[in-house]
Amino acid sequence: MTGTEVKTGTKAGKNCIILKVDPSITHKEGYKLNITADAITLTGATEAGVFYGCQTIHKALPITEGKSLASLPAGEVEDFPLYNYRGFMIDVGRHFFPKEYLKKLIDVMALHNINYFHWHLTEDQGWRIEIKKYPKLTEVGSYRKETITAPGSGKFDGTPVSGYYTQEDAKEIVAYAAERFITVIPEIDMPGHMLAALASYPELGCTGGPYETATKFGVFKEVLCRGNPQTLQFAKDVVNELMDIFPNAPYIHIGGDECPKAEWKKCPKC
Repeated sequence: MTGTEVKTGTKAGKNCIILKVDPSITHKEGYKLNITADAITLTGATEAGVFYGCQTIHKALPITEGKSLASLPAGEVEDFPLYNYRGFMIDVGRHFFPKEYLKKLIDVMALHNINYFHWHLTEDQGWRIEIKKYPKLTEVGSYRKETITAPGSGKFDGTPVSGYYTQEDAKEIVAYAAERFITVIPEIDMPGHMLAALASYPELGCTGGPYETATKFGVFKEVLCRGNPQTLQFAKDVVNELMDIFPNAPYIHIGGDECPKAEWKKCPKC
């Protein structure tokens, strides 16, 4: 942004940005920023507070690209968040984003003091996370043949969509986010919004299929069969693998809404 590279050290001198941690600052993500002619002193309640103060410096710097020296106005800032949960959701089920692009979005989240990344990993239109016990979820369910051009248009673009994250990819994203004080919360929406999973394992549905990964958007009547013991085992297995990939997530979002019961009412097992 400025064309200036800063050196780091353990002793303060002139023209320094001094970073400190002071637990007496009331909010764990709060910080104080003091800018004088000689130095910038940034004091956070925790490392996260220091990080958010750095984002404020980042946003306040002018874009000089090395053509002139960057400077900040003198003054004091005392800042802390109003909300402890500041979330941003990305739906990769319907629209797949490569890992490197996700990292760019995480950088943008960090710049805007977002601290939770809600990662919507599965949908009727695509299953995007590797589950080792159920390999067809990504072999089959990560692919759809085309996408409707607009709701109700009846026209399709003819362009296949595919892509998924390996468990190692997901762990890399979790670590990348954690370095920016962002917690990743995964979402596996069930028992509805499961067409990609049913296309992969049709025995998990009430009718046994055939099913196809959705090319339209909306709420579909084809859902997991609640009367089938395999369904509960499937849910347990998926969540168990997720817990290993996202060990620090306080939640796993499982949706539970938008589940029509039409198939359940007709199904002898249900």
